[in-house]
Amino acid sequence: MDLKLQDKVALVTGSTAGIGKAIATALAQEGAHVIVNGRTQQAVDAVVAELSATGGKVEGFAGDLGTEEAAQALFGRFPKVEILVNNLGIFEPKPFEEIPDEDWRRFFDVNVLSGVRLARLYLPAMRERNWGRIIFISSESGLQIPEEMVHYGVTKAAQIAAARGIAESVAGTGITVNSVLPGPTRSRGVTDFVETLAQSGGKSFDQVEAEFFEHVRPTSLIKRFATPEEVAAMVTYVASPLAAATHGAALRVDGGVVKSAF
Repeated sequence: MDLKLQDKVALVTGSTAGIGKAIATALAQEGAHVIVNGRTQQAVDAVVAELSATGGKVEGFAGDLGTEEAAQALFGRFPKVEILVNNLGIFEPKPFEEIPDEDWRRFFDVNVLSGVRLARLYLPAMRERNWGRIIFISSESGLQIPEEMVHYGVTKAAQIAAARGIAESVAGTGITVNSVLPGPTRSRGVTDFVETLAQSGGKSFDQVEAEFFEHVRPTSLIKRFATPEEVAAMVTYVASPLAAATHGAALRVDGGVVKSAF
């Protein structure tokens, strides 16, 4: 299927590993001109080189987009972005009583404000072209707030709300705004976390994975971590002109973790 993404300019934040890298890769494979982002120049350069070697049209921007300064610098260098994928995010399991105000502010800055700020910067040009895609990579944790990281879940819920609100503001245009909600995914952070648990408990990765879905996410229907590529497939479609009627939606790629038919 031709997703009609040839030469569309796409920015994927937090795209040097995991879900973000998989999204950048999929968009590049569809012919989009992709801007890769990460916090360090070394990480960005590595992904740009990797995707360019396979024929992708790829550029990079190193900077912490959880800050206003980096966002403005990015916008100054790449003012024409037609597809904005707000993937940048952080997570950290921590008991609620031990989450200080500083952590709440940091999570909100990175997980929510980074995407809101970029949407605000790029939306005017999308309005002028009467075409654009804004996609927030949220999480099923935004629907079912996890007790082990309440602050993360709250920011993911805020992303869903922000996406819907921005969608309302562009009603009747050629711009769509959606959120995509992955479930437990085998991203770099999750893989590192599970491997640490496995080593400390003298177990294999597969054993820890099975225990996780038995005890922590028992409602999962696939009973495994999704792959970043499985999430990227949904995002790439939503980014395409073919998804023009998908607007203001919260699209789950959660493996059935959210126990609802709607």
